[in-house]
Amino acid sequence: MKFLTASGEKDLLRRLRADDENAFAEIYNQYWDKLFFVAAQKLKGLAEAEEVVQDIFLEIWKRRNEIQITSCLSTYLAVCVKYKVINALAKRNRRFRYRQHLTKHSTLADHSTNFLRFEEIKYQLSKETARLPEKCRLVFQLSRGQGYSHKQIAAELDISEKTVESHLTKAIRFLKI
Repeated sequence: MKFLTASGEKDLLRRLRADDENAFAEIYNQYWDKLFFVAAQKLKGLAEAEEVVQDIFLEIWKRRNEIQITSCLSTYLAVCVKYKVINALAKRNRRFRYRQHLTKHSTLADHSTNFLRFEEIKYQLSKETARLPEKCRLVFQLSRGQGYSHKQIAAELDISEKTVESHLTKAIRFLKI
């Protein structure tokens, strides 16, 4: 592999500005491996490094007529790879933060969805409970809604504990259906 002199680089850049594809091919062949090595080291990923280097050469070709390189070409390309790597790392960081944000907020959305389901079930239960016979409904509400024991319900309604159990069994069977 030959290294380009300053005059050789200037000639290559002059030819590139004149749409010489061979000049572009020479630049590509001379610097692709070096840029790829630097990008791969910084990004720790070959595919991403290859994409960065390809983007650099694509931009050079697109801007070939207006490109103004005042220092040497190798320095210009080193700066290009540096900024492309910084942008790639920033993009990776943004993607990571976005995924974290989605994970955090999808959990909140799941909770609100669960809350809505709970409210719907609660509404349905209330609606179906209203269809129970009066004593049965009262026993069920005291047991499940107020948390009364069978003994407390029996004392409150002045009925036997067996009758409380019978009403609860009837209510639960009806609501399951």
